[in-house]
Amino acid sequence: MLKNIKKVTQNKDTSAEIDRFIVFSGSALLLTIVITIVLNQEWSEAVIQNTFDFITYEFGVLYIIIMNIALIFLGILAFGKNGKIILGPPNAKKDYSTFSWASMLFCTGIGGAILYWGATEWVSYYQSPPYSISPKSDEAIIWAASYGSFHWGPLTWTLYTLPAVAFCISYHHKQIPVLRLSAACSGILGSYSEKWPGKIIDLFFITGLIGTSATGLAFAVELTTSCITKLSGLQDTKQMQLFVMFIITILIASSVYKGLNRGIRVLSVINARFALLLIFFVFIVGPTTFILEMGVTSISHITQNIIKMLTWTDPLEKGNFVEQWTVFYCAWAIALGPFIGMFIAKISKGRSLREVIFGMMCWGSLGCSLFFIILGNYSLNLELSGQYPVVDHVNQFGQSSAIAAIIELLPMGSLLLVFLAIIGVIFAATTYDSASYALAAGSTKKLKADEEPQRNLRIYWALFMGLLPSALLFIGGLETLKTATIMASFPILFIYILLMLSMRKMLNSSSDTQ
Repeated sequence: MLKNIKKVTQNKDTSAEIDRFIVFSGSALLLTIVITIVLNQEWSEAVIQNTFDFITYEFGVLYIIIMNIALIFLGILAFGKNGKIILGPPNAKKDYSTFSWASMLFCTGIGGAILYWGATEWVSYYQSPPYSISPKSDEAIIWAASYGSFHWGPLTWTLYTLPAVAFCISYHHKQIPVLRLSAACSGILGSYSEKWPGKIIDLFFITGLIGTSATGLAFAVELTTSCITKLSGLQDTKQMQLFVMFIITILIASSVYKGLNRGIRVLSVINARFALLLIFFVFIVGPTTFILEMGVTSISHITQNIIKMLTWTDPLEKGNFVEQWTVFYCAWAIALGPFIGMFIAKISKGRSLREVIFGMMCWGSLGCSLFFIILGNYSLNLELSGQYPVVDHVNQFGQSSAIAAIIELLPMGSLLLVFLAIIGVIFAATTYDSASYALAAGSTKKLKADEEPQRNLRIYWALFMGLLPSALLFIGGLETLKTATIMASFPILFIYILLMLSMRKMLNSSSDTQ
């Protein structure tokens, strides 16, 4: 699976290569936030919620505008002459097979959250559909079966792909030996990318990644503890969640300790195979005909309504669907985008820009759609056929508990719960070991294509990342975590504009010199 890999050269163990400002400032900011949340729980929850309302209602339309501009920008770039640009030196060869590369980008981009949302996200849309549709109607069913694949497909992967391409251009094409968000903006910032403006951008990247990682990590923890509760009969407590968080954090630290090839790649490939095994098992033993029919219908429905879904802003404010879901997913993708882009750039040497764009958009969207079509339609069929009250279970006990319940209904249900818990832990680990790697790369001054960030720095960020989700789980659960994502993404929203301008200038300067 792995081919043409050069032996990785470890960075020298000197603090001179670490950007002290980024490490210390990011750490201090995170500790301040965690301590404030723990000591002032009610006040913190109120502040977070008020901030969420302000950003989503006053600036939500900006998220949607930026997402559409990014989609058009990537389309023009992929089909234009610059799409043929090969990343790396002349005659550069690919380090990874297509399956390994696709596995890493998919596991990095979605984490355990796809298990959390893939099976039951339709419940929210079914009860509170968009476009003023009557709840629980036949029309609401079609929209509910479609919107998950849209949110996790074109919307999310557009906002992941944009920074990935920006990093590919600066790191491979322009040969800037720095994997930092400020370096990807150097086409506009120039020398200021290494001064205070650049450091502030990198600090936004650090805080945005940690804030959003807290959300996905918490989703995986809730799902895993629900499986444990079903199997053991133990109560799902905060202590159990913290224990699972500890296990995941140790696994992440172990993976990043081994590095990109022996740790992250191996874990990603194993995870991709396990996840595919699970959903295809559900497909075979579940309501196969219904899954296929509703899957085809939802894909057709998205295709017919893609422009409407991409541009709907609910100007008459007849509901909060846009703010609670579409803007939330835009915010999530924007906050995670630079980290995913940084990681994808690191593993994409030898590929063309066109291949990176289409690979991320197609492999990412396809992988997510499989989860929504198979797991989502399996649980939807349980509700519509009266076999299990999925909606009532979600409303009463939460999504993670409902997922464990519907998986247990399958043949060999108890064994599948064990399997699901393992997949949930590995999914979380594969995403956040990549995040730890990206944090370490982003706080390293220079990083050549055949080098990795210092091992101690990778482990430091891996352990540090467990603090914020642990704190947020104590004060408000899911809604507070979603709100934290919106807050973390807001500064990076404006950096996306800077990235597009920077890419355009860097590519134009390359054309001028040829």
